Amino acid sequence: MRALVLIHRWLGVAFCLLFAMWFASGMVMHIVPFPALVENERVAGLAPFSPQGVAVPPRDALRLLEVHKAWRLRLVGISGTPVYISQRTDGTLAALDAHSGQPLVVNDALALASARMHAQTRGLDYTRATVVAPESHDQWTVPNGFDAHRPLYRVALGDAADTHLYVSSVTGQVVLDTQRVERAWNWAGSVVHWIYPTALRKHWSAWDTTVWWLSLVAMIGALTGTALGVVRMNRLRAASMSPFSGWMKWHHLLGLGCAVFVLTWIFSGWLSMDHGRLFSRGAASYDDRMWIEGRALAVPDLPQWDGFAAPVREIEWFAFAGQVVMRVIDGSGGRELLAGAQRTPWLTDASIVAAARALGKSCTLARVDEVDAYAARAVAAGAPVYRIRCGETWYHIDGADGRVIEKLDASRRAYRWAYQALHTFDYPALNARPGSPGWAATAFLLVLLAESVVVAGEAPGDRYPGGFRDLAFGMRFEEARV
Repeated sequence: MRALVLIHRWLGVAFCLLFAMWFASGMVMHIVPFPALVENERVAGLAPFSPQGVAVPPRDALRLLEVHKAWRLRLVGISGTPVYISQRTDGTLAALDAHSGQPLVVNDALALASARMHAQTRGLDYTRATVVAPESHDQWTVPNGFDAHRPLYRVALGDAADTHLYVSSVTGQVVLDTQRVERAWNWAGSVVHWIYPTALRKHWSAWDTTVWWLSLVAMIGALTGTALGVVRMNRLRAASMSPFSGWMKWHHLLGLGCAVFVLTWIFSGWLSMDHGRLFSRGAASYDDRMWIEGRALAVPDLPQWDGFAAPVREIEWFAFAGQVVMRVIDGSGGRELLAGAQRTPWLTDASIVAAARALGKSCTLARVDEVDAYAARAVAAGAPVYRIRCGETWYHIDGADGRVIEKLDASRRAYRWAYQALHTFDYPALNARPGSPGWAATAFLLVLLAESVVVAGEAPGDRYPGGFRDLAFGMRFEEARV
């Protein structure tokens, strides 16, 4: 028993502020998420251009880029110049000037021009825009999703919202926007919750190991506290339930009352750092993509192309179910997919059926609605999400662009409940999804109670002359004798 007391006391001393920070920052980050350029903002920032005068056809673009196989090829306008951007099968990017046929060179001037055009198209004030610096990492670009774009040019617009735009040094496109209020709240939200300082987070393996172990040790502290709380319930004095008085009594009773929530929330938070340790990752493999898409893009696959008469914002070529599909976002932001003679806003059921047959004869197809327990979100608003179910393995396909959103095997479906449900309160009974009124009320109440447990546990240190040290070693065991 003494060992449990000492473990819980010392871990409480070491982790009390961390627990308080996790609970409070967790609510902040659900209200103000980590900065990202969401799809509607990305599309709104694409300046319409006329593809009719493009000198380099798409198949020549792949050849000039020396890309033997690519998952996707896009044509966009960057600072008034049409540019091809290829995504290779190894995840790297390459860009080509569609007028000159030369590799795109991104410098300060191009980055500033690209950011100005993006801001102008979105209706942002760009008159005082300046390039702050090209940076490999800063606080808002530490996620690994930006690795293919590094270094990034940070452009400060100088507007009232203090907007910063980040421009890829590879493609010349704006890939992130942040604003002053968003950044300020994230210092109290995601940055502290994820233990996300730039110096640590830019080294992914070190950050992953550090946070995983911190979360595990914190969970042990919560477990020992729960065990002690149950053992020390005063069964002889049912009116009080606790042998303690003052702050310790509140810590004991609140801890017992919130034990299930605290333990499951800390456990699920630890699982957020799983990254394949206990559960599968949920990402489709290269072979999965080859079966679903039918092929990677190669030079012979792309059509000879004369362009469009009307202005467009983006054109993308990709393969799906063995067929090359061209996705067009027109000047007004409308979407259209062209596959052979078909012109549809989204992928057709027939093409998804063909992809399912390629995966196996026993695979079935269904649409995923918003209230599905394993719902997934398409990149474009209103686009369908399809589920190809092959026995115990499911694939979610984005009907807007044919991407494999996630691969759900039995392990990943269990992870959805062990992490997503327990940590973000994503239960169908709470009005289906995080952010709903039922979710918000439940989450705020539970976090407030859990924060009270931490505060009540910190306060007893003031009762001892030696502070937390005397509390850890010198607790009067006669008060809590079993």
